[in-house]
Amino acid sequence: GCRLEAGSHYLQVAMLFADKRALETNLKVSLLQIRERELNFYTQNCLAVGTQSALLAGFAYAGLTQVAVPHDAHYAVKLLYLLFTTGAMSCEMIAVLNTTLLSMLGPGLALRGPDGSMHKAVDGMMYEYRKAFFTFGLGLIAFHFSALMFGWLMFRPPVAISITVCVVFALYILYRYVVRIFAKFQLPKNMVISGRFSPDTELTAPGAATGANPAEQHTLGRLISREQHAPPEGVGMAGAVRSDPGHQAQAGQAGRGANSGAAGSGQHADANGAGGPPPPAEVAGTDLRPNRTAQRGGRWLPFGS
Repeated sequence: GCRLEAGSHYLQVAMLFADKRALETNLKVSLLQIRERELNFYTQNCLAVGTQSALLAGFAYAGLTQVAVPHDAHYAVKLLYLLFTTGAMSCEMIAVLNTTLLSMLGPGLALRGPDGSMHKAVDGMMYEYRKAFFTFGLGLIAFHFSALMFGWLMFRPPVAISITVCVVFALYILYRYVVRIFAKFQLPKNMVISGRFSPDTELTAPGAATGANPAEQHTLGRLISREQHAPPEGVGMAGAVRSDPGHQAQAGQAGRGANSGAAGSGQHADANGAGGPPPPAEVAGTDLRPNRTAQRGGRWLPFGS
């Protein structure tokens, strides 16, 4: 009877820890799914900017190699035309390179990196994408000035003046469109919602659940914050779970309770002369799976050792 009670106690404790582990795993997967949307968003933006940058870079390269610069043109006009055309091609090629690397290395880091790589990849793409878009804008402006100088390089002053008016008007319309669209769709920095969870803001936000226990909110926030940061090198997810002091205390209490129950069962069996086999070594609260950081002296130790 005592052995059945001890075995039932082992099973209940093991199921409790298995449920906790499953909850933490599902929470981690949900957080990754939220940030994956941001990752796909910035990846698609990088591909779109890279495509347009490659198109403009090809036009600028054609302006350098396919245009026969007149020898009798003014030196300043030829110099400005070549400078604007080369600047446009260089800026667009930099944007192509940046967006290509971001669309390749960012998802690669999120997919194949250690714990916490998804957040590092998304935050890095967010920062680098802004630089790539800024470089694309500079190349676009330089491309317009290259077209302006092309008119002064190849045509007479009346035609060149007409081309200058058209290019300046196009730049003005372009500026108005950019300002209008950004004013309509751009969010202020204090209103931008990111996929990264912040316990200080999310749990106390106006739309958060009311009537919740503050201690439960603190525990949930600490758990999510731990899942968003990478554990030390060489420690997997199970090791990161065991690093919580509260979790270790619960595991230690469960292990001590299981050990005391096993000792009582053994004493009862010895008193009756049964002499049965000792209780199983897989006591709840100790994880005997192989871990690189738990190997000592050629044998595998529990995570809590």
